[in-house]
Amino acid sequence: MKKILIVDDEQDIVESLKFVLEAADFTCYSAYNGEDGLRLAKEIIPDLIILDVMPKINGYKISRLLKYDAKYKNIPILMVTARSQEEDKLIGEETGADEYITKPFELDEVIAKVKEYL
Repeated sequence: MKKILIVDDEQDIVESLKFVLEAADFTCYSAYNGEDGLRLAKEIIPDLIILDVMPKINGYKISRLLKYDAKYKNIPILMVTARSQEEDKLIGEETGADEYITKPFELDEVIAKVKEYL
């Protein structure tokens, strides 16, 4: 079973994603801040990461840290954010995020993207 790590500081988003992804037969792990997200990513080595752009250790930084580490660089990262500016998308791409999804998003859209990468 594929492992997905969801890192978002909004609990309701994590719960919604977890619910639909587990229903689609994925095993989900959650973290509500960047520090825990990074630690968990290295601990469980997920098959895919859904990452929010958050305060403190933000999603961009986590993406960069993982993508520049040979051990984790092949893990697809779906960046999810309320920031929809082109500039934000570019930063997301520069940090190695494989996909950029803006909030509010359709859960079906996220599931489709997850399945595309896995």
